Amino acid sequence: MIDSFNQGLVNFLNASPTPFHAVEYMVAELRDAGFQPLNEGDEWQLEPGGRYYVTRNDSSIIAFIKGRQDEAQSGIRMVGAHTDSPNLRVKPNPDLYEKGYWQLGIEVYGGVLRAPWMDRDLSLAGRVTVRLSNGKLRNLLVNFEDPIATIPNLAIHLNRTVNDDGAKLNPQTQMAPVLGRYTDDHKPTLNGLLKNYIDANYADVCVDEILDFELSFYDTQGARLVGVNRDFLCAARLDNLLSCYIGLEALISSGDDVSSLLVCNDHEEVGSMSAAGAQGPMLETLLRRWIGDDERVARVIDRSMMISVDNAHGVHPNYVEAHDRSHGPLLNHGPTIKINANQRYATTSETSAQFKALCADSGVPCQSFVTRADMGCGSTIGPITASEVGVRTLDVGVPTFAMHSIRETAGSHDSYNLSKVLAAFFALANPPGASA
Repeated sequence: MIDSFNQGLVNFLNASPTPFHAVEYMVAELRDAGFQPLNEGDEWQLEPGGRYYVTRNDSSIIAFIKGRQDEAQSGIRMVGAHTDSPNLRVKPNPDLYEKGYWQLGIEVYGGVLRAPWMDRDLSLAGRVTVRLSNGKLRNLLVNFEDPIATIPNLAIHLNRTVNDDGAKLNPQTQMAPVLGRYTDDHKPTLNGLLKNYIDANYADVCVDEILDFELSFYDTQGARLVGVNRDFLCAARLDNLLSCYIGLEALISSGDDVSSLLVCNDHEEVGSMSAAGAQGPMLETLLRRWIGDDERVARVIDRSMMISVDNAHGVHPNYVEAHDRSHGPLLNHGPTIKINANQRYATTSETSAQFKALCADSGVPCQSFVTRADMGCGSTIGPITASEVGVRTLDVGVPTFAMHSIRETAGSHDSYNLSKVLAAFFALANPPGASA
């Protein structure tokens, strides 16, 4: 089972260079599992036992099962993750020409670890909005797949102190990817490159004009199991496509007795404040349409629980001092409960205890992560969802190395084990919570 799970995870990671592609992949998996699409602009008729999904901006998705039990009695089991990852995003007017080299200007999306982007075989993917020959607008997904760019480092002979000072890269002046050469007689453009791609890959589309795009560079090296015993999974975008896939597999395998839901939002890496982000109204609007009036919503939320799944910082063997000695999770030692006294994570003693009990019942070990008291702490969609929706919430994640690098590392057993626990959570018969 674990080998099959990991192969599916590798396929998902390799097919999802952007949130748009991740949602497209998830939609295909959900359709194959009997989930029906909902349009936010239509009237909904939800049936007990029904399986549904809805997308927004092509980059966020909510999939849910309307259980046969009354939600006002059973509550809803919710799992949340995010589809976006730090990357280099192409600017609107990107074409740069310098000394015969054609480059594209970029801006940094999220908290990118910059140095690992250098000297990589990069490709380009995302969404392009075009005007067709009939005047209509259409969104198209593009993914060049082949390595079409690189960001070369400056040779050490021209930067003798780089290993002493560290790589302090300026994204405006030192990180523009190089795509090729040009002459004064022929200057290639991104629009021309996109037009050629669309002509070659969309035979039924006649493009009159490329109006806009959301494009990101990505590393063409695919996800791989690594180590003498294949102990590690190394890939781009583990934060947080790993969690999207874990939640997706758990939901698809769930029954229809109690209600369950997976939400994967875009824009977490830049604050979640968007129509498709966790701080937007997408989840709350869906719950109100599903459940009904305010009285009923309050009753359902009181009996519900959200598990926010986002990667945790595993103890790095070369940087042990970066962790609290008593709260450093190890790779392949189980999913990690994330705790922060200042509510950067939404875990409470009640939700933590619930998760520990689920792990024990599933035969899965679990760990705890608390950052050093003298260091800052990142955050997740957990606190945002807890404050926006009012649902009791837990933050957990799979331990990883090199979070926000172009290539991250996780344990090859942890994702499968966390998916087992989430499947048990979705099947939980009694409403979450503890008696006072």
